[in-house]
Amino acid sequence: MAQLQAWGQELGFSQIGVAGVDLSSAEPGLLAWLEAGFHGSMAYMHRHGLARARPAELLPGTLSVITARMDYLPAGTSPDWPEQEMARLQAPHTGTVALYARGRDYHKVLRRGLQSLADRLAAHLGPLGHRVFTDSAPVLEAELATRSGLGWRGKHTLVLHREAGSMFFLGEIFVDLALAPTAPVQPHCGTCSACISVCPTQAIVAPYQLDARRCISYLTIEHAGPIDEALRPLLGNRIYGCDDCQSICPWNKYARPSTLADFAARPGLNGQPLAALLDWSEAEFLSRTEGSAIRRIGHVRWLRNVAVAAGNALRSGPEPEGLRAALQRQSQHREALVREHVAWALAQTPSLPS
Repeated sequence: MAQLQAWGQELGFSQIGVAGVDLSSAEPGLLAWLEAGFHGSMAYMHRHGLARARPAELLPGTLSVITARMDYLPAGTSPDWPEQEMARLQAPHTGTVALYARGRDYHKVLRRGLQSLADRLAAHLGPLGHRVFTDSAPVLEAELATRSGLGWRGKHTLVLHREAGSMFFLGEIFVDLALAPTAPVQPHCGTCSACISVCPTQAIVAPYQLDARRCISYLTIEHAGPIDEALRPLLGNRIYGCDDCQSICPWNKYARPSTLADFAARPGLNGQPLAALLDWSEAEFLSRTEGSAIRRIGHVRWLRNVAVAAGNALRSGPEPEGLRAALQRQSQHREALVREHVAWALAQTPSLPS
């Protein structure tokens, strides 16, 4: 295990763990979550069902799961980053992108690192049946991470670590080796419920229970259709993801900046004027998001999200220069999804004081 940890650190991982493949105790909770419809329009979650909790069915021959976490705060991030992130939400004429998406697509970075780790293990032990995963298949990542000691499950459902908060990605290597599991850690949320209280849409319906249908990250990234009109005002200026439950978490004062240049924030993505973002052509969107996780939502959903933020900016008043004109330029967009959200945005007017 010490050798795995050393290799992992050389490859940019913060910690390596090992979990067994018997996740049967997690199956009732998974089924209850699916039956409640909390997965929203992510039909693949229902389709995969209990396969998520059965690693040996997903990859026959799997005997152990090597787990890994990788910090993603950009190098040079200020210690007061949570306060800075919350302050960004008070600039309604600009768009806010979740911290994890400001650099290179994590899927690419983690997959490369995990494969390199598997290659080193194979070179050390001989032929190795394996497969790497990073948010790319029906895998209970948080369950495997907590079982293997990478942290505990926070009330917001993310994995927390005492020395790293929650600002890290997770990845796994399924292997046909019987490795000794690493020990889990005790939870340390105590009576704190800050993440539940701060959620703009109240998506954390109870401790450790997330209704994705209300989650801003789901709505701006995973959800392909119209955003519920009742929820649109609650999105504020969040145009891709949401960090509120992480920014407020006391443990994230210990979050560590990444040592990898891949996660350095790209210029021109976060904190940009909404009017300018609305004017991005599809070609410009693809160019600016090349190699970024943002590209996966496509230009149409990007415009949908920015239009919602623009409507919220118009409601907040005073009206940002050029914003209404930028919306007007998209009002005849070829896609009905864009037209609908632009029309909603143009109908917003500043709220009168009560």
